[in-house]
Amino acid sequence: MKNEKSELSPEQREELLRILGARFEKNMNYHKDLEWAKVQVKLEADTEKLWSLNEMERTSGEPDVVGYDKMAGEYIFYDCSAESPKGRRSVCYDREALESRKEHRPENNAIDMAAAMGIELLTEEQYRELQKLGNFDMKTSSWVKTPDNIRKLGGAIFCDRRYDTVFVYHNGAESYYAARGFRGSLRV
Repeated sequence: MKNEKSELSPEQREELLRILGARFEKNMNYHKDLEWAKVQVKLEADTEKLWSLNEMERTSGEPDVVGYDKMAGEYIFYDCSAESPKGRRSVCYDREALESRKEHRPENNAIDMAAAMGIELLTEEQYRELQKLGNFDMKTSSWVKTPDNIRKLGGAIFCDRRYDTVFVYHNGAESYYAARGFRGSLRV
């Protein structure tokens, strides 16, 4: 479902790597014991994943490395913007929810947008891990991957941080709000 033009120009690649490298160095508490040079080598070898990271950046997600999976040999990126990414707000949960709306439809849905970007929605567990790195979604909220049993009943879940606590809520999957978007993850 990814965009046909999932290739960055050499200039775009260089600029993205510069941005990601600077962010990596600024937020060393997100990825203790990891080295940017090793991350950069992996990124330069996978232009498709680099394109996905560019989409995360383009939609204001501010992707950064939050871990390394030794078994898979993959770096894990999450959207680390302070608030839910601006370029991904006012969306309902998935296509079924979007099509169920008779009027006042949002322009898109979180699941399709994530697939088009080549990323996955954070799970509740991943969202809670992100919140251990800082205070995110203090004014916004983010859809998270909803368990099938909840989705089959018409619901979807989202999270935010208020009162120094991470909350998980539910809504009809067709709902959308100006302050609700979604955060994604990508393995490289």
